[in-house]
Amino acid sequence: MAPAVAHSQAESLLAFRLLLVGGMFSASTPPPGPLEKVFQYIDLHQDEFVQTLKEWVAVESDSVQPVPRLRRELLRMAGLAADRLRGLGARVASVDAGFQQLSDGQTLPIPPILLAELGSDPKKPTVCFYGHLDVQPARQEDGWLTDPYTLTEVDGKLYGRGTTDNKGPVLAWINAVSAFKALDEDLPVNIKFLIEGMEESGSLALEELVRKEKSGFFSSVDCIVISDNLWISRRKPALIYGTRGNSYFTVEVKCRDQDFHSGTFGGILNEPMADLVALLGSLVDASGRILVPGIYGHVAPVTEEEKRVYEAIDLDMEEYRNSSQVKKFLFDTKEELLMHLWRYPSLSIHGIEGAFHEPGAKTVIPGRVIGKFSIRLVPHMDMSVVETQVKQHLEYIFSKRNSSNQMTVSMALGLHPWIANISDHQYLAAKRAIKTVFGTEPDMIRDGSTIPIAKILQDTTQKSVIMLPLGAVDDGEHSQNEKINRWNYIEGSKLFAAFFLEMAKLHSSW
Repeated sequence: MAPAVAHSQAESLLAFRLLLVGGMFSASTPPPGPLEKVFQYIDLHQDEFVQTLKEWVAVESDSVQPVPRLRRELLRMAGLAADRLRGLGARVASVDAGFQQLSDGQTLPIPPILLAELGSDPKKPTVCFYGHLDVQPARQEDGWLTDPYTLTEVDGKLYGRGTTDNKGPVLAWINAVSAFKALDEDLPVNIKFLIEGMEESGSLALEELVRKEKSGFFSSVDCIVISDNLWISRRKPALIYGTRGNSYFTVEVKCRDQDFHSGTFGGILNEPMADLVALLGSLVDASGRILVPGIYGHVAPVTEEEKRVYEAIDLDMEEYRNSSQVKKFLFDTKEELLMHLWRYPSLSIHGIEGAFHEPGAKTVIPGRVIGKFSIRLVPHMDMSVVETQVKQHLEYIFSKRNSSNQMTVSMALGLHPWIANISDHQYLAAKRAIKTVFGTEPDMIRDGSTIPIAKILQDTTQKSVIMLPLGAVDDGEHSQNEKINRWNYIEGSKLFAAFFLEMAKLHSSW
C-alpha cells in the first residue's frame, strides 16, 4: 500500500474512533505537542491494547482459592507482566515472596512481587504505580452471561474477571508508557511499578517488602498512584482522597459444644441464640446509628470546606438507588447519603456461625453460636478505643440478661482509615489531567470500603498516595459480569499519559 494512502486511511480510522469514544463530555481543545501524538497513538492502537487485556484476562489468577493449579496461574500472570515491563525497557526485579502456610499443613508459593524501574533522571519527578494481578473467583454457572476468563465485548463493554479490578488499570498505565516509547518521545517522569499477586487475599508478604525497601526502591519516589477503585458515576471521572478502616468482631455465646433438642430442653435454659440475637440487636438502631456508647466521640467534625466538596459531587440519587436495586436509602439528600457512606462510621452485621441455616425445619437449639459484625472506621477513631467500647457495651447488655451462658468478644481484624491531602501536587496534576482528557472537573470523593495498601504505603514510605480510578460505578468488581468500558480503558490510558506530563510541569516549579 502506498504511504500516502496508508496515512489517509489511518487518519480516517482515527477520526472514526474519536467519534466512537467521544461524546460523554464536550471535547476539549486537543492538547498541543507530544501529548496530542500520544493520544492519537493510543486511539489508533486501542484494539491491540484490548487484545493484551484479553490475554491477561484469560489467565485464571485467582488468589482466593488456595489450590496448586491456581497458584501456577498466578506465577504465569506475574511472568506475563514482567515480560511486558521488560518490553518497555524497564529494569524488573521479581522478588521472591516465600510460601503461604495453610491450616491443613499444606504450603503454597506466594507469587513474586514485581519491582520495576524506568528512568532515573534526577531532574524529573518519580511516580510509582501500585497494582495487582490477582482476581476473585469466578464461574460462569454462578450467573456470568459469558465465560469470565474470555474477554467479551458487548456494546463497548469489556466483560471478564479482572477487567476493572485490576488488570485493566495496570495495563492502562503500561499503555500510557508504551505510547511515549513507541513514538520515541521522552517520558516526562521516571516510572516505578509495584505489582503484586495476592491483594485479594490480604497482600501476603507485601508490607514486609515495603518496609524493607523504604530506603531503597521507594527512596526516590515523589508519589504513589493507586487505581483500584471506581467512580461514583457512570460518566464523570473522580479522584479518591480517603477510605474507611475496619474493625471486625466476633461475639461467641456458649452453653455447651453439642446442640439441644427443643422438645427436650426448650423453655428450661438460656438459649445461646436468643442471647446472641439480643446482643447483635443492641449494636445499631433502625436509622443506622451505632448504639455503642462513645463510638462517635473521636469522629472528625465536618468542616465548611468539606461540605462544599460534597455539594459539588455529581450524583443522581434516583439513578443511584435504581442501579443499587434498593427500594429506599436511610437518607434523602445526596450530602447525607455520601457522608454516611464515606466519612461517618457504620456497623454491619454479617452472619451467625453455628446456627441452623439449611432448607427445611429442624427443631434444634444451637449449643454454641458466633455472631460476626464489623465497624467501618473513619478519622480520627482509635482502633483500640473502639475495641474497648464494643467489649464494654456487649458485656453490659449480656449482664442485664442474667444468662448462665458464656460470652466472649474478640476483635479479629483491625485496619486503619486512610486520608490524603487534596492540596498535594499529585492531586492538582490529576485534576488537570482529567480536565485535559475528559473536559470536566472530577468528583472529589472518598471510598466507604477499606484498601489497606494505601495506609501501609503512606505510613511506611512517608510518600504521598493518590487514588486515581478509571472504572465506572457499574463495573461490578468482585461480582458476576465484571466489566470495564472500552471508553474508560482507552481514555484512562490517555489520562495516565496526561498525568505524567502534569506531574512534570508541577515538578519544574517545586
